[in-house]
Amino acid sequence: MAKANEKRYEESFKKETVKYIAENNKSVAQVAREVGVNENTLHGWIKKYSQQPEIKAAQTFSTPEAELRALQKQIRELKNEILKKAMH
Repeated sequence: MAKANEKRYEESFKKETVKYIAENNKSVAQVAREVGVNENTLHGWIKKYSQQPEIKAAQTFSTPEAELRALQKQIRELKNEILKKAMH
């Protein structure tokens, strides 16, 4: 049962918001304030949708270092996924 003050967002709104973050290189906190969504909710959307092809293609990196950090993060996440699956 959903809480009374819990908001529901359309799937397309979630994806577009994540894509907006990727395209504009803005902080999650800033976009959360702009669209009126809780920052933690937005982090959940990013985790869920950031690997989709249309969002991945929209990612821009301001510097090679930023791209390197993003790729290193992706490697860590994939390693964790593999380890979790191996443990089960």
